[in-house]
Amino acid sequence: MSSMAYALTDSATMVRRNLRRMVRYPSMTVLLIGMPIVFLLLFVYVFGGTLGAGIGGPSGGRAEYVNYVTPAIILMTIMSAVQGTSISVAMDMTEGIVDRFRTMAIARVSVLTGHVVGSLVQSMIAITAVLGVALLIGFRPDAGAADWLALVGILVLMAFAFIWLSVALGLASKTVESSSNVGMPLVLLPFLGSGFVPTDSMPTVLRWFAEYQPFTPLIDTIRGLLTGTPIGNSAAIGVGWCVAIALGGYLWSKRLFNRESTR
Repeated sequence: MSSMAYALTDSATMVRRNLRRMVRYPSMTVLLIGMPIVFLLLFVYVFGGTLGAGIGGPSGGRAEYVNYVTPAIILMTIMSAVQGTSISVAMDMTEGIVDRFRTMAIARVSVLTGHVVGSLVQSMIAITAVLGVALLIGFRPDAGAADWLALVGILVLMAFAFIWLSVALGLASKTVESSSNVGMPLVLLPFLGSGFVPTDSMPTVLRWFAEYQPFTPLIDTIRGLLTGTPIGNSAAIGVGWCVAIALGGYLWSKRLFNRESTR
């Protein structure tokens, strides 16, 4: 068997390990899915009437706002799900299991690959659950088959990029407790973008930040694919951000994982 085949076999084993951990500890998955759903219900039913009237549109109010805010909640779902990845990685690094893996005849790349693929599966499950709740409370997408395929592609790319970043954050964390906090800005940053209100309603300095941070083009791309609003160059910019984040996260993770010893 070639070295590539060994690496694929070992990676599949590590993916199964992480999926079984997800099944064994369902409370983590419920928490990571539950938080975006709470935000969705909060913004639609508490703030949706007022914010939706400000956005305008054919109907205005809550019905208009659920279509506007759902793409932002989908992005927050990915950020919430990948936050669990940094916790899982930190647990492995601090509990000594990685030291044990390093003494075994397995491909070293498989350890991180297991976390990445397992988290990717968890992210897709979380997005499906949140999208289902959004449909139940009135979200009405206007996407064709090609739009849905493009949406799946961009969501997978986004999740893949930020999962690698969260892996690096987990490796860099000194404790499991600190790893649960380092990814919090990823959950909060969509609030400072076009996710919940249009950027042109913001003060000048905040609007400049919102328009040039990575989450705004990603949200605009998701919104355009789902609701038919103009995307412009947001898709190209968003893909560029994802590629840069994925590459940076991978290289950072590789350097940290190849250190001589775990903490």
